[in-house]
Amino acid sequence: MTPVHLAGPRLALREVEPEDTAGLLAIYGDPEATRHLSFEPRTPDQVQAIVDRSIASAKDTPRTEYCLAITPRGEHRLIGYARLATEPQQAATIGFALNPAEWGKGLGTETVRMLCALGFKVLGLHRIWAARSPLNEASARTLLRAGMTEDGRIRDHVFVHGAWRDSITYSILEHEWAPTGSFDLSADEGAPVGMPVSAADGGQDR
Repeated sequence: MTPVHLAGPRLALREVEPEDTAGLLAIYGDPEATRHLSFEPRTPDQVQAIVDRSIASAKDTPRTEYCLAITPRGEHRLIGYARLATEPQQAATIGFALNPAEWGKGLGTETVRMLCALGFKVLGLHRIWAARSPLNEASARTLLRAGMTEDGRIRDHVFVHGAWRDSITYSILEHEWAPTGSFDLSADEGAPVGMPVSAADGGQDR
């Protein structure tokens, strides 16, 4: 199976590697970075398990989950984590998280656009959707700038920090999508769309 690599104007998405554990822990172990996500800060062992699962999922046939490292274009270091998970009916859910040191640069918008390029141009999807915490206004701006439309609210969608939390959902359809900027795509052209997997929250773009 051909590894995924997408390069945008400032960022690239690549497959997760064992050496990414420390970079991912700096995000998923950080209370501020995970404040609006659907889980509490992860321990080193939990992050290691996420890295291991991400690597293993890249070998699945058919592949239903694309867990990718976000890096600066031309560099290898992980500054974020992105995920696209396919669902029935040519659909997928996306989510991402960036290291807080990278917030406020518009990198979340570029990440969402690259995930949409992967979904629509490479995987041939019809619909891509994302969800955010109602308090995460930065994520709302990111998803709208990337061309998504707010759809509505899922009540009591996730249980986190000891309480149920709603999610605000966004989506974009293939005919609504227009690539912004130049994207260098390399992946499994025409890869089949698989069975449902759990959704991930939209991330931060401060």
